Amino acid sequence: MTDKKIAVVILNWNGAKLLEQFLPSVVAYSEEATVYVADNASTDASVAVIKSQFPTVKIIQNEGNYGFANGYNVALEQVEEEYYALVNSDIEVTEGWLKPILSIFDTAQNIGIIQPKILDYKNKEYFEYAGAAGGFIDKYGYPFCRGRIFDTIEKDNGQYNDEIEIFWASGACFFIRKEIYRKLNGFDADFFAHQEEIDLCWRAFNLGYKAKYTPKSVVYHVGGATLNESNPKKTFLNFRNSLLMLTKNLPEGQLFPIIFLRLCLDGIAGIQFILKGKLTHCWAILKAHFYFYHLINKMLKKRGPSQAANYYKTKSIVFTYFVKSGTVFDKLF
Repeated sequence: MTDKKIAVVILNWNGAKLLEQFLPSVVAYSEEATVYVADNASTDASVAVIKSQFPTVKIIQNEGNYGFANGYNVALEQVEEEYYALVNSDIEVTEGWLKPILSIFDTAQNIGIIQPKILDYKNKEYFEYAGAAGGFIDKYGYPFCRGRIFDTIEKDNGQYNDEIEIFWASGACFFIRKEIYRKLNGFDADFFAHQEEIDLCWRAFNLGYKAKYTPKSVVYHVGGATLNESNPKKTFLNFRNSLLMLTKNLPEGQLFPIIFLRLCLDGIAGIQFILKGKLTHCWAILKAHFYFYHLINKMLKKRGPSQAANYYKTKSIVFTYFVKSGTVFDKLF
């Protein structure tokens, strides 16, 4: 047991080079925390690198590659600090990044989840795709962020330097109270990876917990270090997990109409992939639907006791972005 309130936990799988590059900033600037690396049974030199180069970092060795969702669930059973900071292995943190987080958690008991400002490691004047300045979803479950709507990414000109409530926080750098994580049974292991953090935030929201974005904490994210956008597996996980998430969290009266519409919209996306010659991505969508049909009854059984009706920021970000050509968050809302 430690007297520090926060645990920085980095999930790793065969990321020895990323650890060598990014762990130094975490160790240097996380004096308020205990730093852990949860290793998903890596077959490279990850564990040896940590032991030799970062002796203050605690290692949790999972018995297999459990993916992002269950990898964290298994590892966090061994972490007893009051607040969890779940951090990707390709994140560079900045000096003082934990102080604003601790301040919010210690003074605002109604805040259960926090996200810092996430900028692009490769182009540090711009927001990073995965999270940017805090996330929202539309009525049909499409996620978007302040600073990033679909593939339009904004330059950080201070336009999102206000602390606000958000709907979801990015799994790239995700802060949550331990008691809430455990009350919700952590991430849904059936997701394996991708959108499990949105599902967790939605489940927290349904129980009345709030998420917050703070620009006072800044990190830089490489993004795509595990699966990049061109990988059909990422397409499969995103499309399948969106449907799983909607099934678990949509309000009762909206569940089946919205699921049906999403299936139709997925079909349109598949046709677009065919027209672009990306047949493997179209096949990934078909596989996602087959897996969804296989899991739908299981997901229905996971529905919580209540589903809040006011979960979405706008009815259709797809219509706003592609039809009305609205690409910048602060001009839309």
